[in-house]
Amino acid sequence: MRAIEIVQPGGPEVLQPCERPMPELKPGEILIRVHAAGVNRPDVFQRLGQYPVPPGASDLPGLEVAGEIVDGDLSGSGFEKGDLVCALVQGGGYAEYCAAPLAQCLPVPQGLSALEAAALPETFFTVWSNVFQRGALGEGETLLVQGGSSGIGTTAIQLAKALGHRVFATAGSADKCRACEDLGAERAINYKTEDFAPIVKELTGGKGVDVVLDMVGGDYVAREVSCLADDGRIVIIALLGGAKANVDLGQVLRRRLTITGSTLRPRPVAFKARIARELRERVWPLLAAGQIKPVIYKTFPLEEAAAAHTLMESSAHVGKIMLRVAEH
Repeated sequence: MRAIEIVQPGGPEVLQPCERPMPELKPGEILIRVHAAGVNRPDVFQRLGQYPVPPGASDLPGLEVAGEIVDGDLSGSGFEKGDLVCALVQGGGYAEYCAAPLAQCLPVPQGLSALEAAALPETFFTVWSNVFQRGALGEGETLLVQGGSSGIGTTAIQLAKALGHRVFATAGSADKCRACEDLGAERAINYKTEDFAPIVKELTGGKGVDVVLDMVGGDYVAREVSCLADDGRIVIIALLGGAKANVDLGQVLRRRLTITGSTLRPRPVAFKARIARELRERVWPLLAAGQIKPVIYKTFPLEEAAAAHTLMESSAHVGKIMLRVAEH
């Protein structure tokens, strides 16, 4: 099969087309003929040598795919060979065929193409796990999304808004801020010209937000603490601004704050299967109804994965960057 491999750690040019054997299925896995795959920030970190491949996972990049089921034990799943599914995988997405745990597969939502469905798993699993499970965003609570114009950000804004929450976001330009507001953010704050902390406090009448989804870390954490409501939660999912923070722990004690975080890739199949079940029940109907939608910025052929990574690292995009693997 055709695939894209990382020949050595480095820049986008180390992503090279190659021929690989077909994946060998492990128990509980199915084989997907890939129509499209998503490009995500962890793929860039893996390419740079900063995100180790979990034991037993494919060394090929790519954490989400959509396509046609061609092989595997489908007993009791409700799926049949030939069905179109999207899947969260530990690696191997930049290829014509990809092995995926059956429990991490979801049907392509009604009305969406395979390309659109391939833009769903990484961001929707991540947002559901971190905002609604770990962050426990509850009825009447507010959310601040850092990096609102990213794939994760556009998903978090839409999903929280559709479920009835007030949402605020940060982004790095006026155009990106407008895009966030078009997707449902009540106010998007340009972090290059404004300080989000006092603005969020003002917008919430001095209370602060209940949950912050943070992919920056670094010196953002102290400011997030200052604009959290009592009993508020910060959920860190990436460290684009650095791994060190200077935090006033007195506030954490006095106001019962929670600072937590997670990475999804190394978690076991059973954990991701629970997320898949909740997504199918709570979120897939919203996608089918058109209440939320994947935001796709640009699509590249599989062979141009290096160009897709160059765009990802430029941060010029709003939403998802995709690879088209098969023509349909």
